[in-house]
Amino acid sequence: MIEYLRGEIAELTPATAIIECAGVGYETSITLNTYSTLQGKKEAKVFIYEVIREDTHQLFAFHNKEERELFLQLISVSGIGGNTARTILSAFTVTELCEVIMTGNETVLKSVKGIGLKTAQRIIVDLKDKIKNISGTVAENAVTVAIASNETVDSAVSALVMLGFPSSAATKVVQAVVKAEPSASIEQVIKLSLKQL
Repeated sequence: MIEYLRGEIAELTPATAIIECAGVGYETSITLNTYSTLQGKKEAKVFIYEVIREDTHQLFAFHNKEERELFLQLISVSGIGGNTARTILSAFTVTELCEVIMTGNETVLKSVKGIGLKTAQRIIVDLKDKIKNISGTVAENAVTVAIASNETVDSAVSALVMLGFPSSAATKVVQAVVKAEPSASIEQVIKLSLKQL
């Protein structure tokens, strides 16, 4: 089992990174968060999860152990494969995803391509108690803020969707606004979000 790769970044795209170690180039599948972390660097150390089957040998690479741990938790959920887990981890940071799961925000999870209501609910039910250790106090602090802002986010997103904006885009903008202005009223959040959409 490969624990990590440390070497030169030979090629980097938003979906893959080729890490050269001792003259061997390992193609790895990465999340957008890992891509952002590796961008502009010549060398990297990435943590690996290996998938070995009869028809495939795939390496998933992560910029830290927390992201890999969350990936492992996601693929333990029935119906979630490696590529779906990678898509989810590309849509959120580790802290954001912990926040979404621990507050039971299925609306936000559903905004990820390929995730329906039942899958979102299954992720929340299966992982709510398991992810507490992943980002520890970071997740705990995020949850305190999230519980207070959850209703505001839901109400503002619903209003924007009724105005004709796509749910996923509205959710992302509203979350950013609420994070920047946690004490803003629903009306203020909607107005600020409209400026960014």
